[in-house]
Amino acid sequence: MITVPSGRVAALHRYPVKSVLGEECARVELAPLGVAGDRRFAFVDDETGRVATAKNPRLWRRLLHCSAATGDSGVVLTLPDGRAVKLEQSADAVSEMVGRRVHLADERSAGATVERSDPVDVLTHGIDADMEAEILEIAQGTPGGAFVDHSPVHLITTATLDAIGLDRADAVRYRPNIVIETPPSCPPFVENDWVGVTFGLGGEVQLRGTLPTPRCSVPTLEHGSLPRSAQAVRHTLEHNRVQAGEFGVLPCAGLYADVVTGGIVGIGDEVGILVT
Repeated sequence: MITVPSGRVAALHRYPVKSVLGEECARVELAPLGVAGDRRFAFVDDETGRVATAKNPRLWRRLLHCSAATGDSGVVLTLPDGRAVKLEQSADAVSEMVGRRVHLADERSAGATVERSDPVDVLTHGIDADMEAEILEIAQGTPGGAFVDHSPVHLITTATLDAIGLDRADAVRYRPNIVIETPPSCPPFVENDWVGVTFGLGGEVQLRGTLPTPRCSVPTLEHGSLPRSAQAVRHTLEHNRVQAGEFGVLPCAGLYADVVTGGIVGIGDEVGILVT
């Protein structure tokens, strides 16, 4: 087996709480369940029992103005007004912020679902429009209890970000675990070609692409201090509608992946397609 150089790790992200801003990391540990500490918690709507996610921006976009960080004593949630509270004590404050009663869950229940508004409808009618949302089961490609959308790991390349026309700081709009810096000659949406392909990161970690990442309206929303950006999804609607597994032909940017061999990944590690 030989390795064909494809880029390097430019950024690493962990999101302790689903649909809440996360933390940039110098190194992360990868295992079959994904990045250690990633999306291990979520807020759940008391009324519907569904997982709260900004995929339904009318109800939950305020979550993207909170941030979560992992410390020695656990996860701390910082609210939009600057208050920092222990995550396990944050449900009341979050309920007040979003105007709906929620509770904190530390493990995904079997068949857990979210509401996903169509990104075209959101772009057309606005984030406050009361539109019918699709009900989706999450984490269909991941064992365990993490609140990931599909597969354990999510990545995106700088070639794709550059083609969309966003700054590298805007990568957080897509909520990837790994941002891969690709050579100048790399075509955009190269991630489409990595489905079913095994690639290595650093000296020990191996991932296998599972499907291109379908894009909802989340990248278009405000993320903390980042303003709204219709371009973040509009470009994929116009230039990269592809088959996303069993979900059909959808606008995609990025790649979901399984962990074949776990280990530690750090900023600057080389990324290479493994060829037998």
